[in-house]
Amino acid sequence: MSANRVPKALFLTKGVGVHREKLGSFEEALRDAKIACYNLVKVSSIFPPHCKIMGRDKGVANLKPGEITFCVMSENSTDEPGRIISASVGIALPKDKNNFGYLSEHHSFGQEAKHAGDYAEDLAASMLASTLGIKFDVDQDWNERKGIWKMRDEIVRSKSITQSAKGDSKGRWTTVIAAAVFCEYH
Repeated sequence: MSANRVPKALFLTKGVGVHREKLGSFEEALRDAKIACYNLVKVSSIFPPHCKIMGRDKGVANLKPGEITFCVMSENSTDEPGRIISASVGIALPKDKNNFGYLSEHHSFGQEAKHAGDYAEDLAASMLASTLGIKFDVDQDWNERKGIWKMRDEIVRSKSITQSAKGDSKGRWTTVIAAAVFCEYH
């Protein structure tokens, strides 16, 4: 494996698992997300220049069981019956594909999926704005009609993937995950 690998593609995935053991619920969430058979390595939150987002099935087809696989992952767990948990990964993409973007991880308690996903997107857009040296206000710079962030002349698109769940009614561990998984390299 080359030390200078730059991802050309990634896919988004999410899952939920329930088990009497916390680790077992995490494993079930990975299975639900179709990424349990890889050696996952969490990395920081840079969306590489020219990286493409592909569908999960196509992304998984590019991986081999046991492969060391890099990802940005958010996870959350509870053993409290009925407690709402969420895990989300947000993405902010710059207008210029030669520049890098950001991925953000957010996990929360008591927050429904839509709110957790919006928050993860806000985080990613805020990180990208600070890198570009742009003052950014999440309440003023979002164009809801177009679904884009307005940052100077850098129009930024964002998206997220979120998994939420209520804690198992029997008190078994419930785990949620959301991940951006890198799957092709230069």
